[in-house]
Amino acid sequence: MRLALLVIVAALVAGCGEDDEPPAAAPAGGLAELTVEVDPDGPDPRRPRTATVRCDSAEDSELCRAVDALDAKVFAPTPGNVACTEQYGGPQTAKVTGTLRGERVDARFARRNGCEIARWEDAAPLLEAAT
Repeated sequence: MRLALLVIVAALVAGCGEDDEPPAAAPAGGLAELTVEVDPDGPDPRRPRTATVRCDSAEDSELCRAVDALDAKVFAPTPGNVACTEQYGGPQTAKVTGTLRGERVDARFARRNGCEIARWEDAAPLLEAAT
């Protein structure tokens, strides 16, 4: 019984410590290749501002670190069955297309209600690249 307990404790202690696995590599094609278009006045006459964001890895720049920290859910539209506060955050609209971590991105943003304002704020580090 004691021998079995010692073997279990030794196995647990051996498993503690640093993670021997290397960090996950960026997907083929890099971390991100995105086109960000922000229209500061929505349908009004000012032209949208556009930026291209290319990141091979999170270490490339502060913006790339922010892009790496984005949750993919920020690019998903708000489901139709979600109740959102009726508040207006402004006329701004944005569009993000390209790839992030090898996954296709095609997202639209607006500030027309509480849910959309929250999505905009979550994506703000990326959207600010085009402002």
